[in-house]
Amino acid sequence: MNLRKTMSLDEKIGQMFMFGFDGLTPNEQIMDLIETDKIGGVCYFKRNTNNPEQVFHLSKALQEKSDIPLFLTIDQEGGMVTRLTKGVTMSPGNMALGAANDPDGVKQLCEVVGNQLKQIGINMNFAPCIDVNNNPDNPVIGVRSYGEDPDHVALLGTKAVEGYQAANVSAVPKHFPGHGDTAVDSHLGLPIVQKSYEQLKELELVPFKEAVATGVDAIMVSHVCFPAVEDIPSTLSKKMVTTVLREDLKYTGVIVTDCMEMKAVLDTYGVEESTIRAVEAGIDLVLFSHTYEFQKRAKHALVEAVRSGRITEQRIDESVERILALKQKRLFNEPKSYSEEQLQQAGNQALSMELSEKSITVVKDENHLLPLKRNDKTLVLLPEIKATSVADEIYDNQMTLQPYLSSLTDIEEIQYSTMNADALRKKCRDAVQIVLVTYNASANQTQKEFLQSLVKGNEQKTVVCAMRNPYDYLCFPSISTYICTYEIETGAKIGLSKVLAGEVVASGTLPVSIPGYFAVGHSV
Repeated sequence: MNLRKTMSLDEKIGQMFMFGFDGLTPNEQIMDLIETDKIGGVCYFKRNTNNPEQVFHLSKALQEKSDIPLFLTIDQEGGMVTRLTKGVTMSPGNMALGAANDPDGVKQLCEVVGNQLKQIGINMNFAPCIDVNNNPDNPVIGVRSYGEDPDHVALLGTKAVEGYQAANVSAVPKHFPGHGDTAVDSHLGLPIVQKSYEQLKELELVPFKEAVATGVDAIMVSHVCFPAVEDIPSTLSKKMVTTVLREDLKYTGVIVTDCMEMKAVLDTYGVEESTIRAVEAGIDLVLFSHTYEFQKRAKHALVEAVRSGRITEQRIDESVERILALKQKRLFNEPKSYSEEQLQQAGNQALSMELSEKSITVVKDENHLLPLKRNDKTLVLLPEIKATSVADEIYDNQMTLQPYLSSLTDIEEIQYSTMNADALRKKCRDAVQIVLVTYNASANQTQKEFLQSLVKGNEQKTVVCAMRNPYDYLCFPSISTYICTYEIETGAKIGLSKVLAGEVVASGTLPVSIPGYFAVGHSV
């Protein structure tokens, strides 16, 4: 029996929405949206996750209220965009994986992550991020990308897709057609990329074309504007969604929006018009992540657009057919009970740690400061870790290396934002070797100037460790030794410490170029 044919218009339109809510248990608003508005899915954020068992019971409670199984999704990208952080295998972020350059390891790890998500009731992951990061000033993608080589991004992205879907979790690569060459965060404004369609095909679209060929379940469209295709956000562009993605790339799966509450669309088009335009463009699943009022208004607007004749019911049916087909493909064999033992058996933190270790990249070591001298007076200078974009989740902000550098006998660790600059400079002069950890220094003029003043005169005894943005080298081109970890997670700290102490030889290579200095693939 064709389920769609038995559904009312209101029920069919409900399937085209995915909403978020507040709380670790279902609140009245999400229950209303499921029971009254018959929505198709729910998106989890950090605010919805505490531990695996809690998420399992949340998922079970939501599914029990829905007549048709729900898509339950999350942004479990790895690295800094990880919504569930307790009790599951943590994955390095994409740029670290790009530096590790282990495609089979990426597939294995994504299957591990997928298996654990499935066991707690999550059947869709808004990952991998397959944007090609070719703009050092990008404020929102950066280390969420595998790198700047489109073929390398395509290879690792398809391996991630294969891994998640081998675990029977729908992968949702993002942010089509590409958010990697933007200087504006679409959470805050509308990014505009002035490239021809030919340039798009040669770079940004390469990973998406490969994802389509791999048989990916769903693709997320961004709010980035490419005027050469159409002078509106891609989410609302029929030329981008239907002509490029459906017709040119031959994609037949589910197409999802990025959150429609982001300022790139909300401030200009409003809730109702942006929803209608997205569906007119060819979107199947519309995401409103936060605001109950907006969620109710969006659903009502789409129903009225069909009743008024602006959108045909046939157009709705096309999307609902794709949504129901994907649910039939993936949403079976859902877990009936929670098993901590099975969850841990499915995990593989050792693989994650191995990939983190492989990612550590020694970009430069002119004075052969590595490994650090065991008995020399060592000063470790640490940053204060803060979220740098709306997408960030800072869950490991206890920034310390000292526990992992136990082989060093004379080490002092200081968070440099907490000490007087003159006192810090004196400590730098007195130290025999300095480890300076940076976190997006190149994107923060105040931090950049302060750190430059600390390094001045100490360049030849200082190891700069960029624990997020590899472009921090541009602040210190005269430094003797430069290492990239691409993130501050525990695996990165342990891997970095092993390299500093000489316990392992770094094997990572740069997944992005550092303009004017180092090419993609470089390492010492």
